[in-house]
Amino acid sequence: PATLDALAAIFPPGLIEQEVSAERWIEIPDEVREIFRLWRPSPLYRAHRLEQALKTPARIYYKNESVSPTGSHKPNTSIPQAYYNKLAGIRRLATETGAGQWGCSLALAGQLLGLEVRVYMVKISYEQKPYRRSMMQTWGAEVFASPTNLTAAGRQILQRNPDTPGSLGIAISEAVEEAIGRSDTNYALGSVLNHVMLHQTVIGLEARKQMALAGDYPDAVFGCCGGGSNFAGIAFPFFADKAAGREVRLVAVEPTSCPTLTKGIYAYDFGDATGLTPLLKMHTLGHDFVPPGIHAGGLRYHGASPLVSQLVDAGLVEAVAIPQLETFEAGLLFARTEGIVPAPESTHAIAATIREARRCAETGQSQVLLLNLSGHGHFDMSSYDRYFAGELRDYDYPAEAIKESLAHLPKVG
Repeated sequence: PATLDALAAIFPPGLIEQEVSAERWIEIPDEVREIFRLWRPSPLYRAHRLEQALKTPARIYYKNESVSPTGSHKPNTSIPQAYYNKLAGIRRLATETGAGQWGCSLALAGQLLGLEVRVYMVKISYEQKPYRRSMMQTWGAEVFASPTNLTAAGRQILQRNPDTPGSLGIAISEAVEEAIGRSDTNYALGSVLNHVMLHQTVIGLEARKQMALAGDYPDAVFGCCGGGSNFAGIAFPFFADKAAGREVRLVAVEPTSCPTLTKGIYAYDFGDATGLTPLLKMHTLGHDFVPPGIHAGGLRYHGASPLVSQLVDAGLVEAVAIPQLETFEAGLLFARTEGIVPAPESTHAIAATIREARRCAETGQSQVLLLNLSGHGHFDMSSYDRYFAGELRDYDYPAEAIKESLAHLPKVG
């Protein structure tokens, strides 16, 4: 399990304190709050036109995180992470990115707070999403397709499989290795750990107040889930109400091709592919799991947040997996009714919400549904192009492959 000494090798004291804090409220520093004013609070919308298209009595709301400078929810944590590292005298940050949203957001944070940033971008996304790479470089970051020959972890993976599409676990290994090897460099990550979940709760805290202004309260809250920060951001503030006895469903939505919460097991595992990170108790498909090259690159991760995993294991959070084609169909319907082209990751939450809205149409229930639109898809149009061309396929990750990956879990106790 993660110890404070292990965390201190790659994180600054301010973030480690947040990682283990038992406090309910932690103050947002003034400098961070000032930068947040560029886009926060983000708007909450009623999806009237989507409701009409579905002919549903459900009332659908969405929190629009696509209004941030990078087009997603990720700056909610990249800004405070850069701030606390700068406070600790750190000069450089190394990180991984899947679809590129996190890499862009840390590049922005580095530029605004005066830190150098190096990004290891999962190879398949590096090739699929070149404009996200360009955006990172616009904000001054170095970007490499992972796995690389720059690190021992990358060389080890390439030797084993030269044609690997890469994975978030591999990219994390490379970034962590670099952070451990340089005293002026720390590691920053866009999901999974407690302090990242904490930073993202600004989404749900705002949404609760905005729902109250609208005179409504959700019966169900939906968020896509890879590492878990986007889901935690929208859902955790409502979990406080659930814990106090209020009826609200919290639904984490993942791809069938990377079914961490729905088909993984709850166990101790490494957060990266080569075992450099401390062990985390989480839902996992095994740290050497390499998911297929689906277009929701931000959801292609073998594990999930320990906090989200614990709530799923306790039956307090629901998990559902949705196939790729259904998510793109949902994204198109959302774009054609609400006018916003959603990121492929966000379409998972939209698809699950649409399923529930259609169920309401069948039963006549007038439920209130809230989803988090985690980002726009302006840099994902090549993915939509492939959908239009009929080139995308649904993919259920084979049970045998998951079983093989889980066989390599570390032995604990």
